[in-house]
Amino acid sequence: MNYIVLDLEWNQVSPGREPGDKDLPFEIIEIGAVKLDSSMKKISEFCQVIRPKVYPHVHYKIKEITHLDSKTLALGKSFPDVFSRFLKWCGDDFMICTWGPMDVTELQRNMKYYDFPLFKTPVFFYDIQKIFGIVYEDRKIKRSLEWAIDYLNIPKDESFHRALSDAYYTSKIMGHLKPEDISKNYSIDCFQKPQTKAEQIYVVYDTYSKFISREFDNKLEVLADKDVNSTICYKCGHRTRKKIRWFSDNSKTYYCLAKCHEHGWLKGKIRLRKSDDDKVYVIKTLKLTDDSGADSIRKRQADIRRKRREKRARAD
Repeated sequence: MNYIVLDLEWNQVSPGREPGDKDLPFEIIEIGAVKLDSSMKKISEFCQVIRPKVYPHVHYKIKEITHLDSKTLALGKSFPDVFSRFLKWCGDDFMICTWGPMDVTELQRNMKYYDFPLFKTPVFFYDIQKIFGIVYEDRKIKRSLEWAIDYLNIPKDESFHRALSDAYYTSKIMGHLKPEDISKNYSIDCFQKPQTKAEQIYVVYDTYSKFISREFDNKLEVLADKDVNSTICYKCGHRTRKKIRWFSDNSKTYYCLAKCHEHGWLKGKIRLRKSDDDKVYVIKTLKLTDDSGADSIRKRQADIRRKRREKRARAD
C-alpha cells in the first residue's frame, strides 16, 4: 500500500459578486500530492492547477495566500481532466493523508458536483495534523503546518500555501512519525454516511471508541435507536449501567455517564449531525474517565437543570 499525501487549494465566491453555489461552496483550483511507499520513501509527485468553472474570480484572500490569480487559473485544465489523471496516478492501493480533515470532504464535494463516482463510504484516511498532536502535544491542540515543520527542525526549502509544497511538508512530517502511530490513528470522513445498519461504523482507538450511525429521518428517531443509546465498554465489550442517562446542553450535543463493573467510569458524547438532504445521523464517542471526570458530567447536568429552572422562573 502507498500513501497519497494530498493538499488542495480552493477558491470561493468573491465579496460583492453573485451568491455562491450551495452545492460547491469551495471550488478546487489546485491539486498537489506526494506518493510515498510503505517505508515513507518518495515515489513520485503530482501537481496541477485547475481552471475554475464556478468561481472564475479569485477571492482576494486566496490570491494573497496562494499568489494564484485568475490569469494563472485560466491556463489550467478542467477539474474532470485533472482529477481523472490524478486518480490514475494514485493507483489501486493507497491511503490518503492530509494536514487537517477538510481536504477529504471538499475533494468529495467537488467529485459529486462533477458526477464522479464517490469513494467507498465513509472514507478512512490519515489526518497528519491530528496524529502530530497525539504524538507530540496535547491531543486537542491543532498546530499549523509551518509550526510543526519548525518544531521538528525540518528545513524550509519550499514556500507554504501551495498544494504541492504543503503536501511535500506533510510528507516530511510523516517521516518523523512511527508507522504504528499513523496506522492506529486513522480518521473517518463523513461526507458520505452509512445508509444501513450493516454499514454503521464502530471503531476502537487507544483511549476511546467511536460509533457513526446510519441516517435517520429526524432527531427523535435517531435518539430512540438502541445502537445510538448503548454504552458498551470498549475495553471489554460488555454493556455498562448508565448512571446518568443521555442529556443535552443544546440541541446538537448529548452526554451520559456509565459504569463498567471491570473498568470503571465511562463518559459518553453524542454529536447530532445533519446531512445535505436534511436527514440526521450521530457520531458517538465513549471514553474511560476517573472520579473527577464523572463529577464533571454530574456538574454539567446540574448546571443545565439550574439554568432551565431559572429560565422557566423568568418566563413565569
